[in-house]
Amino acid sequence: MITGKQKKFIKKNIKKLSLSEIAKEMDISPKEIENYLKKIWRKDKFIKYTQKPSVANSSKGGLKDWLKNNWYIILGLTFLVFLVYANGLNGAFVSDDINWIPNNPNVGNFGSLFQKQERPAIWFIFYFAHAIGGLNPFFYRLPNVLFHAGNVIAIFLLLNLLANRRIAIFTSLIFAVHPILVESVTWIAGGSHAAYTLFFLLSFIFYILSKERVKLYFFTILFFLISLSFSEKAVVLFLIFPLYEITFGSLKKKWKAILPYLIVGVFVTIALLNKIEGKLIGLKIYNYVQPGFDNPLLKIPISITEYLRLIFWPSDLSLYRSELLFTLPQYLTRLGIFLILLLVIGISYRKKRYIFFWLLFFIITLLPTLTPYRVASTVAERYVYIGSLGIFAVVGMILDNLSENEKLKKGIYFIFVVLILALSVRTIVRNRDWLSEDNLWIASAKVSPNDPNVLNNLGDMYTRHKDYQKAIEVLSRAIQLKPNYADAYHNLASSQTALYSQEKNEEYLKQAIDNYYLAIKYNPFLWQSHQNLGVIYFNIKQYDKAVEQLNKAIEINPSNLNLQYNLGIIYLNSGDTQKAKEILSSVLQKEPDNQTIIGILKQIK
Repeated sequence: MITGKQKKFIKKNIKKLSLSEIAKEMDISPKEIENYLKKIWRKDKFIKYTQKPSVANSSKGGLKDWLKNNWYIILGLTFLVFLVYANGLNGAFVSDDINWIPNNPNVGNFGSLFQKQERPAIWFIFYFAHAIGGLNPFFYRLPNVLFHAGNVIAIFLLLNLLANRRIAIFTSLIFAVHPILVESVTWIAGGSHAAYTLFFLLSFIFYILSKERVKLYFFTILFFLISLSFSEKAVVLFLIFPLYEITFGSLKKKWKAILPYLIVGVFVTIALLNKIEGKLIGLKIYNYVQPGFDNPLLKIPISITEYLRLIFWPSDLSLYRSELLFTLPQYLTRLGIFLILLLVIGISYRKKRYIFFWLLFFIITLLPTLTPYRVASTVAERYVYIGSLGIFAVVGMILDNLSENEKLKKGIYFIFVVLILALSVRTIVRNRDWLSEDNLWIASAKVSPNDPNVLNNLGDMYTRHKDYQKAIEVLSRAIQLKPNYADAYHNLASSQTALYSQEKNEEYLKQAIDNYYLAIKYNPFLWQSHQNLGVIYFNIKQYDKAVEQLNKAIEINPSNLNLQYNLGIIYLNSGDTQKAKEILSSVLQKEPDNQTIIGILKQIK
């Protein structure tokens, strides 16, 4: 017979502790508790509670049974992921991919992996992709899709543990096909977000399971550290563990289990803060980001509300999203939405702990990008990859509650199927934007027509297609918007050089030289501008200036043997055969099979 005191304990802790934990605390059988709940609860509520997989069952061998009972759902989710992402697997290298992989001489060098200080795990992925498929982009894109499929399955398991099977299905299906996640899946360089998310979710799952089997705790620490090796943005995820205990468990009892995450999180955070100054210098030199601080009262409400807008209406997706300028009424509207979100979080702590947890999960995962330091874009779709789970989980709960009504159930299911189909189509269409440089910048220009980065890349695209006048027009616009944009000056000069070769108008050549020098002024490390100036001076037989520019390029990029070869050719044409022989012989020592150099040296002799 359950006493009054035991009844109070059950009512107080039924949402916090598993059935076995409550039974253990009160020294009674779980069956007695079930019989009591059956008397005081509605039938549907009791069925829902008893069907919810418990942590205890999952950790004591029940996980194997769970996989056995749900294999067809797992297989279906995996199939759905590959169905919607299949058309993105055969794309080319785009944007950052190009410098990271085909233009990176060390991408297949195992020894260089241990020299990487940031995101070392992603370089291991690239190394194995190179070992299997060389420079075939397919083998670099495939791991991202596998990571995403793993995340979908992990979410299905996690939501089974924290909620119920129906919420798990709703949430994992939305996560599988939502187009805001494409940037982290189809774009090779964005894949670190999908990778670190998978290992964090595994860490979190094993943390939950370790409550009943302490031996599993080792895996939660291991997976958390692997998550950090894929991205420094994973550092804030140590906050999820105390959030879980506050929401579903007991922070007082589990603080020792949380302590290692706190120590790692604080240590890594301090290390990252010490690197901020260097990061800002690099962003200023290579990305032309002006130093300063963003007002958090402006940045945070705008970022959060823009992510919410893109999650609920993913129409205008873009790699760059810098045109976030609002009138005062528009800003106040966004601020109001953000404050309402905070109010809902506060109220849900008392009323709906599940909503409290997932809405805070959404915000916590975005913290590294909400800093006033200008080390991250205000909004980027890849940043919200893991955070979107928080919103999808809340949507899954709402759909679950609505579908409990027999009158609404069929309608809710029909609407949900239509929603999944619509999101899947949008994802398939979005994949096409990442198939080539041309597709990417044309699509980006539709969303952000006044973004200097987009215009610069669009101008480069027009240059590749030999539409030099259009390239000059677009690049001039980029410079007008960002006067210190060295890359745009470089690309503008390249277009003008090509136009000079086509039309033989000396004015274009003069403009090209001026713009290359402006590129160097705003970015002294832009060795490509020195190289191209060297080529121009070589072609107009100003060999002294050509040598000067090539030497500057080599000083910046000493490992580039092509620059050294070109310098040797300049000396050869200027009549300094001894210097030419010296430089070309040096290159030949590093490339002993270079038949071109062998032939030139034979002629010099």
